[in-house]
Amino acid sequence: MPLPTAPAPTTPARHHDGSRPRAALLMAGSCLPVLGAVLIAPVLPRMQDHFSSVPGAKTLVPVVLTVPALALALLAPFAGVIVDRLGRKRLLVVATALYAVFGTAPLWLDSLGAIVASRVLVGIVEAAIMTCCTTLIGDYYTGRVRDRYLALQTMCASASATAFFALGGALGSAGWRAPFWIYAVGLLLAPAMAAALPKPAPDAAKTQLAEDKQPFPLRRLAGICALTVFGAMVFYTVPVEMAYLMDDLGVTSTGFIGLATALASAATVAGSIAFTKLPGGPEGRLPLVFALCGAGFVVMALSGSPALLVVGGVLNCLGTGVLLPSLLTTAMAKLDYADRGRGTGLWTAAFFAGEFICPLVLIGAETAVGSLAAAVGLLGLASALVAVGLLLKARRVTVAEENA
Repeated sequence: MPLPTAPAPTTPARHHDGSRPRAALLMAGSCLPVLGAVLIAPVLPRMQDHFSSVPGAKTLVPVVLTVPALALALLAPFAGVIVDRLGRKRLLVVATALYAVFGTAPLWLDSLGAIVASRVLVGIVEAAIMTCCTTLIGDYYTGRVRDRYLALQTMCASASATAFFALGGALGSAGWRAPFWIYAVGLLLAPAMAAALPKPAPDAAKTQLAEDKQPFPLRRLAGICALTVFGAMVFYTVPVEMAYLMDDLGVTSTGFIGLATALASAATVAGSIAFTKLPGGPEGRLPLVFALCGAGFVVMALSGSPALLVVGGVLNCLGTGVLLPSLLTTAMAKLDYADRGRGTGLWTAAFFAGEFICPLVLIGAETAVGSLAAAVGLLGLASALVAVGLLLKARRVTVAEENA
C-alpha cells in the first residue's frame, strides 16, 4: 500500500506498556484513509441528482470520491519528510483533528467546487495520517512483532472497507450528506492519540546514523516502490472491477454482487492472518504470492459463470492479503529510524498511485483486448511474469552469496 539489514525475527517489541491501546489507535488511524475511499460511494448517485444543474457535475461528483487518493499519492512523500523533521506523534494528532474538520465540511458547503476542494484537503491529511501510523508501527515494534502489526494493519483496512461501505449505504438513506458525519470520529481519535501514544525515541545506533547524516537510501527503495505500484493494481482490481465483471455475466442483483465482494474481502483478511503464520522472510515469498494472485486473475478471466468468477476473486484476494504486508515489511526492513518517515511516505505514495491508476490501466487494456475479462487475464499474465522475474532475481542473489 526500509533498513540496511532486516531486523532479527526474535527481536522483542519496544514499549510493552500500554501496547494494546497504542496498537488499537494506530489501527484505527490506518482505517481513516479507507473510510475516505469508500464511505460516500453509495450516495454518489443521490449527490449527482442534487448537483445535476451544476456544469460538469457528471465529472466532478465522482472526483469527490477519488481525489483524496490522488492527493494522498502525490503528497505522501512530502508528508514523510515532515514526519522525520517535526515528529510522528505531533503530526498524527494534528492531521487527525484536521481530518474531522475537512471531512465534515460537505455538511455545510453548498458549492460542488468547494466540496471537491475540501476533499483535496482530506487527501492531504490522509497522507499524513497513513504515513505517521505506519512509521510509528516501525518505531514501536521490531522483528516478527512488527510484521504481525503491519499484517493487522492490512487486515483492519480490508475489513473496514466492507463495513464503511455498508455504513455509508445505511446512512445515505437519510440523505447524501449524512455519511460525512462519520468523519467527526477524528475529534475522538486525536485526543486519545495525544494521551496514549508515547513519543518514539531512536536507539543509540540510529542516533549515530542520524548524526553521521547518511544519505537517504533512495536507490534501495526504488525497486520495492516500483513493485508496490504494480502490487496496488493487483490489490485493487477485484474490489474495483468485480461488479462490472458480474454485470458482463448478466448478474444484476446488488445483493449477490455485495456477497461476492464480501467473500473477496474475507479472503483478503484470511491472507493477512496467514501472513503472520508463514515461515521465512516476506521478501522471499513475493514470487509465490504474485503467482497466486495471477492464477486468480486467470480463473476470473476464463470464468463463464458467476460462481467461478467468485472462486477466482477469492483466490486472488487470498494472495493480496499476503501481498500487501509482504511489500510493506520488505520496505520497512530497509529503513533506519532517521529515514523511516520519508521512506514510509514514498511507499505510501507508490501504493496509492497504484490504486489511482488501476481502473485507468484496466480501461486502456479493455480497449486494447476487447473485454474487461480479457484485460484482467492480461493482468494475471503480467503478475506471473513479475513472479518469474522475482524468482530469478532471488536465485541470482543466492548464487552470488554462495560464491562470495
